Amino acid sequence: MSSSDVSRRLFLGSFGAAMALYESTRVAFAQTPAGGGGVAGVSVEKDVVFGKGGDVDLKLDIYKPTAASKRTAIIHYHGGGFTGGSKDGLAAALGPMTSLGYVNIAAQYRLAGVAKWPSQIHDVKAAIRWTRANASRLGIDPARVPIAGYSAGGHLALHAAGTQNMADFEGTNGSPGVPTTLAGCLAFYAVTGAAWSGYRTGFPMPPGASEADWQAATPTTYVKNLPPTILHHGLADTTVPPQSSMEFLKLAQEAKIPSELHTLNGVPHAFINHPELVELTARVNDSFLERTVLNPKTYPAFGAGRGGGRGGGQ
Repeated sequence: MSSSDVSRRLFLGSFGAAMALYESTRVAFAQTPAGGGGVAGVSVEKDVVFGKGGDVDLKLDIYKPTAASKRTAIIHYHGGGFTGGSKDGLAAALGPMTSLGYVNIAAQYRLAGVAKWPSQIHDVKAAIRWTRANASRLGIDPARVPIAGYSAGGHLALHAAGTQNMADFEGTNGSPGVPTTLAGCLAFYAVTGAAWSGYRTGFPMPPGASEADWQAATPTTYVKNLPPTILHHGLADTTVPPQSSMEFLKLAQEAKIPSELHTLNGVPHAFINHPELVELTARVNDSFLERTVLNPKTYPAFGAGRGGGRGGGQ
């Protein structure tokens, strides 16, 4: 089956329906005065130390809803090709999701110029442990900690989601002894492997790495272990081609992981820089987490006499 067949046949979401969701909430966001993260009802705590990367303090920013909370914390990882970017670049992207009742955490990880793999995943695991260990402080249920990532950060999120509590990737910095179990994964235009042309040159792999090392560092290796996972990708992305997410979804579906891919027509890489797309994907993510993590439910097919014939949508 070709990538175009995958995009047509598997559930990729409906951009039109999502736009309707966006339009229904856009006015609500626009009519409230800006608070933490640029959105009303959000408080921000910056630069909280959660561990050490070598001799350097690793820090995170906490975005909390000031109204009713869903007792769920999502840990986010920025993009930048493993060589750039920072947690501060996620500030504008986290406001809408926080306004929907989620605690959102933007966490630091060491870049390629500072440390080689697996330091990056060790930093991610340290932030997961810190979040679970500080559940009372955050006002969350420690069993409700999904992870999210963008581009290179999407690689880290998917890798962490597939290697929960695996000793080879846990590291030792920050909150020892706390599990790194995750409730879900949200991946935006994620680097999942060779579909990104810069993977073998941009990834912070130490010199002399073997093919086994590369396989161990690639998220597709651990698909069968994933929690519920949602992917987002712009169809006009020329940095990380949409096939990166399409191929990953196919593997997740074959492994029977609750999973979705939402593609956006005409949208390029790093689309969280566009406020209307941030708000749109926030609503889609909220729906996914509600259906698969917070209040799991199934949708049985309509049978005879229940709207299954012509005009069955009535």
